[in-house]
Amino acid sequence: MIPIRDTAPCNSTPYVTWSLMAICIVIFLVMQVIPYELSAKLIYLYGMVPNRYADPQWGLGYGLPFDGYLSFLTSLFLHGNWMHIIFNMWFLWIFADNVEDQMGRGRFLAFYLICGLLATLIQWYSSPTLTIPVVGASGAIAGVLAAYYFIYPYERVVVYFFPVILQVPAVMFLGLWVIFQLYSITTSTFVAGATSDSALWAHIGGFVSGAILYRFFLRKDEVV
Repeated sequence: MIPIRDTAPCNSTPYVTWSLMAICIVIFLVMQVIPYELSAKLIYLYGMVPNRYADPQWGLGYGLPFDGYLSFLTSLFLHGNWMHIIFNMWFLWIFADNVEDQMGRGRFLAFYLICGLLATLIQWYSSPTLTIPVVGASGAIAGVLAAYYFIYPYERVVVYFFPVILQVPAVMFLGLWVIFQLYSITTSTFVAGATSDSALWAHIGGFVSGAILYRFFLRKDEVV
């Protein structure tokens, strides 16, 4: 199911959501036009390479000095390919404006970044010796999805479910999204030869973080 739009009203202009999208898109486009060698170097420097922190000497040997865990933050603004950036920005566009509306701009930004950092930490913990960069806003967006799940469980999400367009409750759509992530993690972990190029633990980590934390970031008159 591909989400098209939601029906929840938004009573404020989502400047933070739009700004986060703009930053991610601009960075991605710049990475497409600069020389590949420079782009690859920047991905390794500012993407989160787990083994860089599990084995600092390995990182030094590959030109990746310890950066004070800066890449746990900067990796949230990098994306690997066109489908990666399109899907992440599309989900952010549909769901984040309402969550920002309920939290306010400053609280929403803090919530987004904290969920992203926790998601990246959980992804690192799940595969600390991985030697390729983990990039993308998916973990932070998963936190936003969790907040939406609990704030707007019965709002409708318009989805394309081949070959028809349907309206389904947000609790159903986002619940199925979580089930798919868990299924993918189980398959890639226990089925021989099955792999995934997605940071699945970051998705789950971000969602769980958002589910736990969202209440603390809502405006006082919006706590649900």
